[in-house]
Amino acid sequence: MRSEEQRRLLGQFIRSHREALTPDMPTARRRTPGLRREELAARAGIGATWCAWIEQGRDVSVSPEALRRLAMALALTPAERAYLFELAGRRDPDAPAPTPAADAPEALHAMVDLIAHPAYGLDRLWNACCWNEAAQQLFAPWLEGDGPHNLLRYVFTQDAARALIPDWENRATRLLAEFRADYGRALDDPRALALVERLKAESPFFAQVWDRQAVVAREGGLRGFVHPAQGLIAYRQHTLHPTERSDYKLVVLVPSEGQEEG
Repeated sequence: MRSEEQRRLLGQFIRSHREALTPDMPTARRRTPGLRREELAARAGIGATWCAWIEQGRDVSVSPEALRRLAMALALTPAERAYLFELAGRRDPDAPAPTPAADAPEALHAMVDLIAHPAYGLDRLWNACCWNEAAQQLFAPWLEGDGPHNLLRYVFTQDAARALIPDWENRATRLLAEFRADYGRALDDPRALALVERLKAESPFFAQVWDRQAVVAREGGLRGFVHPAQGLIAYRQHTLHPTERSDYKLVVLVPSEGQEEG
């Protein structure tokens, strides 16, 4: 059974993406941004009243097939579609079977220790569960002192992160959109909601970006940093998931001569 928080987030998510769509036949006078509910319902082949109830966060039953049509009508990306199904508490008929998650696997710790370049492991709430010396030197003070060493709290609340990360606002915005994809799979964990509420209170920018409901898949690419001792350095980021613990991830930064991608 979906919680009230899930229903609220589902309604906000659908409305946000509906309002971002371009109408099939735009008119000169239009008070509603994007698509009207009736237009989205027509695209998805569902009832307009039923669509309105979902956006209002009512406790209505949504079938996987209806969600499939809704995802197509909203033109969702794979990450956004996965988030939609997670919020609705339904299994995407086109998605692979999920892998159960528990404590951080020993393999993750072992891999981090073996890698010479900056490497660290993240749990489902993006707390660093392990890291090597190269990562600690790059990301101080994130990986110093007592835990939980949360990556989002470091990026959004510490001045050191703003100094380290060029184009901080855009990088932080994308990072949060990547986290939201994981957040949809962690709604059964009260710590996830507590983390978001804490960050909304600590960082007005986090609160602003969080309300945009953006969701993207975590991808690699060139990442630049302005290190206080080494100056401008570039890495190519790679993110891997242990097969036995899919909600944990291994992040590796390999030195690169290229310039940071936008």
